Amino acid sequence: MTLLPPIDPTQLPSGIVSRFCKKANGLRMHYLEAGLADPDSPAVLLLHGFPELAYSWRKVMPELAKVGYRVIAPDQRGYGRTSGWDHTYDCDLSKFNMPNLVDDLVALLEALKIPSVNAVVGHDFGSSVAAFCALSRPDVFKSVALMSAPFTGVSASVGKQVEPDIDLELAKLSSPRKHYQRYYSTNHANEDMMNAGQGLRQFLRDYFFSKSADWAGNSPFPLTGWNAEQLAKMPTYYVMNANRDMAETAAEYQADQGAACECSWLNDFELDFYEQEYSRTGFQGGLHWYRCRFEPAQQQALQPFAGRTIDVPAVFISGKQDWGIYQVPDAIDQMKEAACTQMNKTILIDGAGHWVQQEQPKQVTKDLLDFFEQTKHSR
Repeated sequence: MTLLPPIDPTQLPSGIVSRFCKKANGLRMHYLEAGLADPDSPAVLLLHGFPELAYSWRKVMPELAKVGYRVIAPDQRGYGRTSGWDHTYDCDLSKFNMPNLVDDLVALLEALKIPSVNAVVGHDFGSSVAAFCALSRPDVFKSVALMSAPFTGVSASVGKQVEPDIDLELAKLSSPRKHYQRYYSTNHANEDMMNAGQGLRQFLRDYFFSKSADWAGNSPFPLTGWNAEQLAKMPTYYVMNANRDMAETAAEYQADQGAACECSWLNDFELDFYEQEYSRTGFQGGLHWYRCRFEPAQQQALQPFAGRTIDVPAVFISGKQDWGIYQVPDAIDQMKEAACTQMNKTILIDGAGHWVQQEQPKQVTKDLLDFFEQTKHSR
């Protein structure tokens, strides 16, 4: 196996370095770091989502480091320059379930001789990982910032089919639809996106654009229930047309706005980096995470956490133009009222869609630093 080199420093903002941890729960984990590697420096761990990378935190890391934090952002299992995971569809999915993803991060911190972090910050699917970090190891993760994906806790029925078959309901609509997470769990989703008709680079641009505040159609509102009629009100990048794959779906947003289909927050140099990394790895590693949501054995692995609450200080940050916060009805209320016992506040940032830390990094940094300062006095 060819070992990948660190990221060329010219591809990273000043103050961020690319490093590897050779032994992290069976992985050779790649991570970005900013700030002094000093045992007395408070540490912050930043966790990306899909289809993102450690690189997705490039605009936040230097600013946190400037005020004294040691900032660590790994390419998580299945992503980027981290190796040691199975690229095939028919893999051992237990390696990608939430308990093992938490073990990856604990092993990374142990290897770096960081006994605990002041905060774990997770975006998108990384929000779920951050939540399980705080849920399972509050001794290591002293506070948690959840971004763009509310955490509602683990129900007693986890691993059991008790909900209505939403896939069947969606398929029966007059204009049949399908949920993107179910699509991401199929054995052809990776190939569809890697072989996008518009090309990989343009697919990534289309996908990032469609879920950002740059697409004028992103004006989300709460849904009243988990049923096909309500879910069908969401954009097709969440509840897809049944006869479209994700590459075709994303291309529709480019066609909708034509030349205006540009991300104001993602320049060509940055897009080149995403293309470079995903052209090498594909998307299957990240798609395994979605598959775990539909595999009973992987859901049953969450049963020890059923009914447990996050008891460390918590904050929720999202873009105001992000549909993701409403895709599960009442999720924000459940998070604030039941799942987190010390939820500091919920913050919706105007001018940001789903990629909030990339679209509005200055405001996100300010909100994180405010939260860190408040929790410093509450512990």
